[in-house]
Amino acid sequence: MPDRRGFINITSKIEELVQRSGVTEGLCLVNAMHITASVFINDNESGLHHDYEAWLEKLAPHAPTTAYRHNRTGEDNADAHLKRQIMGREVVVAITKGKLDFGPWEQIFYGEFDGRRRKRVLVKIIGE
Repeated sequence: MPDRRGFINITSKIEELVQRSGVTEGLCLVNAMHITASVFINDNESGLHHDYEAWLEKLAPHAPTTAYRHNRTGEDNADAHLKRQIMGREVVVAITKGKLDFGPWEQIFYGEFDGRRRKRVLVKIIGE
């Protein structure tokens, strides 16, 4: 991701992976494999995404970077670590009749809080 922060709806990609797996009853784990990124479930509504960004910035502001002891290591991403902790590392979604079993409006998002590094998402699908 070229931007430092952002949210990407990855629901369709995860649905495609579930379909390709052939699993009809089971579980799908989606995990952000980096300490400054998150995977979470919520509504795909732009106002909510804006509210998340504003709320997270109030809780763990990026600046001043000198406010964080972690940044004394030469990094400037201590806030990204804290934001990831708030938003979570992973989600698990039930698979029922070959489809992700969501509640109303639920979708899966990748949250990026320090987008200058190459990152990956792990998806594990288990079941029958």
